[in-house]
Amino acid sequence: MAAVPPGIRLLVSFDRDQWYRALTFLLTFLLYTSFHLSRKPISIVKSELHKNCSSVNELATLASSSSQQPSLPSLHPDCSWKPFDKGNYKQLLGAMDYSFLCAYAVGMYLSGIIGERVPIRLYLTVGMLTSGLFTCLFGLGYVYNIHNLSFYIFVQVANGLVQTTGWPSVVTCISNWFGKGRRGLIMGLWNSHTSVGNILGSLIAGYFVSSNWGLSFIVPGIIIAVMGIVCFFFLIEHPNDLKSMYAENSSAKKNSWNGVNGETEVYLQYKDNKTQVCYYYEDSVTNRKSYDTELLLPRDSVCVPMQPVVVVKRELEPSAISFMGALRIPGVIEFSLSLLFAKLVSYTFLFWLPLYITKAAHLDAKKAGDLSTLFDVGGIVGGILAGVISDKLGKRATTCAVMLLLAAPTLYGFSMISEFGLGPTVGMLLVCGGLVNGPYSLITTAVSADLGTHKSLKGNARALSTVTAIIDGTGSVGAALGPLLAGLLSAGGWDRVFYMLMTADFLALLLLLRLVTKELTSNKSHPISAVELKEH
Repeated sequence: MAAVPPGIRLLVSFDRDQWYRALTFLLTFLLYTSFHLSRKPISIVKSELHKNCSSVNELATLASSSSQQPSLPSLHPDCSWKPFDKGNYKQLLGAMDYSFLCAYAVGMYLSGIIGERVPIRLYLTVGMLTSGLFTCLFGLGYVYNIHNLSFYIFVQVANGLVQTTGWPSVVTCISNWFGKGRRGLIMGLWNSHTSVGNILGSLIAGYFVSSNWGLSFIVPGIIIAVMGIVCFFFLIEHPNDLKSMYAENSSAKKNSWNGVNGETEVYLQYKDNKTQVCYYYEDSVTNRKSYDTELLLPRDSVCVPMQPVVVVKRELEPSAISFMGALRIPGVIEFSLSLLFAKLVSYTFLFWLPLYITKAAHLDAKKAGDLSTLFDVGGIVGGILAGVISDKLGKRATTCAVMLLLAAPTLYGFSMISEFGLGPTVGMLLVCGGLVNGPYSLITTAVSADLGTHKSLKGNARALSTVTAIIDGTGSVGAALGPLLAGLLSAGGWDRVFYMLMTADFLALLLLLRLVTKELTSNKSHPISAVELKEH
């Protein structure tokens, strides 16, 4: 007999629950990757909406003096896409960014409340399908030659609102499947979907941007819509959903009684000497009384063999937590406000880092763009390290505070990047990305999941979506403010931008001090233990 291949041995070594956990991890990872993939095209297409027309003007001037190519001047009038061809194009492009971010921040507060009251699988599916629709709609502006700013602003606002269905839903699902024991590590790895989605979105949008920028939106829009259909067919919201399915299948096979000696009519003798006839059809009883049963005899008095009966008491499902109830959970307000400033720093780097590297390090746009990806790489590593350390120590707030404290001098060093060579710049990008995005990643994932299953809820797990939405919604306010402030302050010099970032970093640290003190003065320091999965 041939030996079983090692790969097959590995596959069969995992039980059914482990396979479903792996499916949920991978599926939610891909689902939120598609969300970020569909958000990225706007930053790539901006350069096409408003081109640098100086080079086109030079070609037009040369062509006017040449009789061989008289058609080149016709390129000049259509150099940029109206209405972004005016001198205020920066304000118009900024208006599209802020319309999306502000709608996302406002909608996130509502999204969590709605998500607790409807099936997450259906809620996420509808959100992804409508997000795909609005993403494609932006690209159709190119196909149908639309030059109305209101159209693009409307699409951005609508897309910002429907994209809020994503984060609370996927965090709730991944939290339902993984206990607290390794939640920091697992969610640190899982949260890399943000960077993966940004990279894929950049590659897809960049492939079409020069020839047909409409496809830069339409293709990602189709991808997120297809993933929405995949979500509908395969997403398992909670392990208990599987248990219910298997219980129904087993009961359908076992709970069928054909009676005794062909008799299906049974007399019930009660303590008050009242007799009632009951008819059994599979697992249903036609007539029911609240009396205690003393005798159960068939019609012809034949003895009935006793069988074990399992009585299941179904408790009322706890109601979803209210917005104010979620705010009263210890730690929600502190972590939410801390994330506001942490996300302000992170999103300022996201929007302004390539331009800053270009100006400060005197590199061309391509090299600056390539270098800026190192910040995301450092963020992935920082998120994983933050999760591992917080799992070992059992101190989420302290882990965030230490990383925020170390980030401040790194931000100051970053302001002097022009004095460094390429090697120190690469190292600074990796370290700064890890220290800036580490706390941001930890708060939006593991911390949100911990607070959504806090002991003060007394087992009511219907708070995960609302708590996650409150924390990330508050952080999204900072995400909208950071790039806006950076644009205003950069006119007076980049030093002002970095002073603003360091101030925000210290404010994020200060808001966690009460929780840090509580963690450090606790009687016992221990790793976060695994907890039982609660019904959602």
